Amino acid sequence: MTTRPIVRFLDRTTPPHILTLVLITGISALSMSIFLPSLAAMTDYFQTDYAIMQVALSGYLAATAVMQVFIGPISDRYGRRMIVLGSLGIFVVATFGAMMATTIEVFLFFRILQSAVATSMALGRAIVRDIVPQDEAASMIGYVTMGMAIVPMVGPMIGGGLEQWFGWQATFAFLAVAGIATFLLVFADLGETVQGKGTGFREQFRTYPELLKSPRFWGYVLCSAFASGGFFALLGGTSFIADTIFGLSPIWSGIALGAPAIGYAAGNFISGRFSVRYGVNRMAILGSLVLMVGMGASLLLTLSGVIHPLAFFGFCVFLGLGNGIVLPNVMAGSISVRPHLAGTASGLGGAIMIGGGAALSQFAGSILTVDSGTLPLQLIMFATSVLSLLSVLFVIWRERQIA
Repeated sequence: MTTRPIVRFLDRTTPPHILTLVLITGISALSMSIFLPSLAAMTDYFQTDYAIMQVALSGYLAATAVMQVFIGPISDRYGRRMIVLGSLGIFVVATFGAMMATTIEVFLFFRILQSAVATSMALGRAIVRDIVPQDEAASMIGYVTMGMAIVPMVGPMIGGGLEQWFGWQATFAFLAVAGIATFLLVFADLGETVQGKGTGFREQFRTYPELLKSPRFWGYVLCSAFASGGFFALLGGTSFIADTIFGLSPIWSGIALGAPAIGYAAGNFISGRFSVRYGVNRMAILGSLVLMVGMGASLLLTLSGVIHPLAFFGFCVFLGLGNGIVLPNVMAGSISVRPHLAGTASGLGGAIMIGGGAALSQFAGSILTVDSGTLPLQLIMFATSVLSLLSVLFVIWRERQIA
């Protein structure tokens, strides 16, 4: 029997408190979503096009995707503590820069630089693996990543309220204060947790060909990319739809953005309850079908002439529900294709998923117009749900071929 070390809050000579890990994970999600209700107002402020303003999201996601590939080996070699503190420091400086920007070019530079904080999202899970035995890691990671489920519900609501009452700069002031507070908490509570030097860049890149030659790996990764792609497309178009098409206030725009997060939390619960019993492939099929039914019903309502915020955002709960069922299962499947390459598969799969999301969010934001209404975005979300189902069916076909 193993004895877990004693945890003392704000004592970095002991393992970090779970609250610290929840907050460093949550601030990454907060930075991605809190400003979305302000996109329309920011477009007017910088006197630019919505598609250009949309780079504030898609560029952020693209930078996050690149970091997914490199952050593991970097933190293995130089330590988790230094990387988390460094990324939070960069985030705070970049947030002040974005808040004080007077041109769109300067704003986008600092906004993309903010993506440094996304390293905390990956390292929160890595730190858990450092400090607890393997059989306890999954449970603790579930608690740590709850910040990623809760923050998207409340973050846009906070951002919408701040924008409506004080202007969009207040949202970034809030982020800066949150970043400073998190930095101080990490400095006081998080000691170094990594042991040894881990896997270097050369060793990691040598494993790529073996992984990329696996059709099953591609099936799982594409399933996750398409399933989450609908959500990222929604993020790209929601501000325009809520403000310009439906005329919602920033606060109600933030509430509308919380709809998928409610479904995602429910989907995660379903996955945790039934994945062991029914297996990852069946659960991925179920989640993809939920996506198809929800997005298909939303599309049919619009085609039949029902144009209402509830008809659009209400069905986005199914978008979150389907993702909550699909993603945990296909992610588990992707790292199980080559168990000895689990770390590489996790980083590479995450990069492909988020990189695809960046492209879809930018595309969705660029094609929406007042005349088109919500229809282009609904078509994208329905199409990606169909492709998600086809991807997991390909995995099942491939498994039968090699059985």
